Amino acid sequence: MIDLMPGSEAATTVQLLLASASPARLATLRSAGVSPLVRVSGVDEDAVLAEAQHHFGPLEPAEIALLLARAKAEAVAAELRTGGRADASTEPDVVLGCDSVLELDGQAYGKPESPEVARQRWALMRGSTGVLHTGHWLVDVRARDCGGSGATLGSVGSTLVRFANLTDAEIDAYVDTGEPLRVAGAFTVDGLGGPYVESIEGDFHNVVGVSLPLLRTLLADLAVPWHALT
Repeated sequence: MIDLMPGSEAATTVQLLLASASPARLATLRSAGVSPLVRVSGVDEDAVLAEAQHHFGPLEPAEIALLLARAKAEAVAAELRTGGRADASTEPDVVLGCDSVLELDGQAYGKPESPEVARQRWALMRGSTGVLHTGHWLVDVRARDCGGSGATLGSVGSTLVRFANLTDAEIDAYVDTGEPLRVAGAFTVDGLGGPYVESIEGDFHNVVGVSLPLLRTLLADLAVPWHALT
């Protein structure tokens, strides 16, 4: 947990805002009974990463995931504090930023920028084991008189992923669907990439893009019980 400030008791209901364009994260939250607002941060991820590496040197894959999750959450929180609203009728209470990174042989991989890169990536991934890191960051944007703490805190969920030993034809067919270009690590476990993931060790939803147990724990640090989310 990072930068935690003392929280107070949560209001009866708490409105979550998801600072992510990921349809998989949104669907995961909705399937768990949460209906978040959505606002994409617009953060320049390459610039954020370059600045951090300039100041601190090379970052571990898990650190990259947390750094980018924090950047997204805090950028949206800053917009809200300066008057931007996520929805004309609903004011958010807590902002959630997430970012996923695949670690393979110690290297960090996000979304491949082209089909060629996706094919090269899968040539490395097939028959191997990687770790999917998802950074989670929360910012409490509630007013003090509404139970807000101003806290900003986060953590990383990590799940071991074993990939099937795909043939070249299978890699080509999967890349041709376009799905690998849209997701971190160039694969999904809950979509077209499912047949190519042999097993996972850890939280399934973390691989999809948001760990529900980890999110519950982070919310508890804000004195927000899971059942308070609307």
